[in-house]
Amino acid sequence: MRTQVVDHPLVSHKLTTLRDVRTDSPTFRRLTDELVTLLAYEATRGIRVESVDITTPVSPTTGVKLSTPTPLVVPILRAGLGMLDGMMRLLPTAEVGFLGMVRNEDTLEVHTYAERLPDDLSGRQVYVLDPMLATGGTLAAAIRFLVDRGADDITAICLLAAPEGCERLENEIADLTVPVSVVTAAMDERLNEKGYICPAWVTRATASTAWRTDPRPGRPVAPSGSGGRRGVRGEPSHVRPPDAAPPRRVP
Repeated sequence: MRTQVVDHPLVSHKLTTLRDVRTDSPTFRRLTDELVTLLAYEATRGIRVESVDITTPVSPTTGVKLSTPTPLVVPILRAGLGMLDGMMRLLPTAEVGFLGMVRNEDTLEVHTYAERLPDDLSGRQVYVLDPMLATGGTLAAAIRFLVDRGADDITAICLLAAPEGCERLENEIADLTVPVSVVTAAMDERLNEKGYICPAWVTRATASTAWRTDPRPGRPVAPSGSGGRRGVRGEPSHVRPPDAAPPRRVP
């Protein structure tokens, strides 16, 4: 697994403002979009392209275009929805899928409760959106799910990551033969005793926060209505018991 911490002054500047408790909701949302776009620029350096012949006003020449099939962007519900606009701004022709996963707080096992993905991902590059790589269990399960569908190149874009989560992720996917990369704006110091990333950012306890608190430790969820603009149903307010029903396809 390749892990890249994007070292850029603009990334650091925007992330610092996101961490500040004084940052209001509109600023938080705007900076999140901008930060995701900057991370996506780095994450897509290896995107597949093919040659194409074109004619300019002056002469014929050869350029490149995105290869077919186009990349698939997969936000992990609900948290990843807040990153989708920033990603699609850079890659508007990509296909979008959705994957809903939740961790059982008693067994710590991750279960898929909803998905909207092509049945066959053979030959597809996939970009997974998940704001925080904290304990790493959810992202590891998501990557395995995508590999089982046939994805052969996976890049996870995370705004923040913890060393413990990266280590667990690498261990849990060590047997996979597909290339996996993690691109993040910062590798924070650690997880605290409650499983929260430290120092992280404003994700709870203030009315001005743009992201509500996710039940999973250290993870924000997208603002209310962030998915509605695309007609996407978010995570249900209750957690379905793991054995209650198989994963459902989101219409």
